[in-house]
Amino acid sequence: MDESFVLRLIRHAPTRGNEQKRYIGWTDESVLPFKAKPDLQINEVMGSDLKRCRETAAVLFPNAIYRANRELRECHFGQWEMKTYEQLKDIQRYRDWIDDPWNISPPGGESLKDMAERVERGLRKIPNGNEVTLVLHGGPIRYLIAQALGERFQDQTALNGGCHNLVWKSRQAFEERALCTSFSVEPLTANDNM
Repeated sequence: MDESFVLRLIRHAPTRGNEQKRYIGWTDESVLPFKAKPDLQINEVMGSDLKRCRETAAVLFPNAIYRANRELRECHFGQWEMKTYEQLKDIQRYRDWIDDPWNISPPGGESLKDMAERVERGLRKIPNGNEVTLVLHGGPIRYLIAQALGERFQDQTALNGGCHNLVWKSRQAFEERALCTSFSVEPLTANDNM
């Protein structure tokens, strides 16, 4: 009988740009100081190569080897990087992108469809085993949750410092993109700003 497969998706701790509600795609911004109870049992973690994910993993999993994967980055917002809704709301292409982010991309950036295809390539490189922990960004997490639950991307939430636990009946079921059998969310970080 197959053993169940658990995928833990952890969104990085907040950054200054997150607090300011900016689009932070490939901008390599550090996390703000945060507190969390470290998990000393996990010895391997994979995630985005951007420092906000690496720094979060270093606090949460101090004994783990971190396997950085560029394909697991946030959506690239191109010319809209580090901008806010207020700064962009009167630009027609931005309005079009809000309505159809899967097919429209920011100037010099990527659509959500492009991001999803890149994240899928990254998932082919996850470690072996029946429990995998990934430290990621909001966009990739929302995409993966939507796929696992058979729901829309827009209906998903991924809070900074949250751990989204997805369970499939087997690793094969996960790899075949079957719907997950269980989904839960728990906070991992404690921060005065959260």
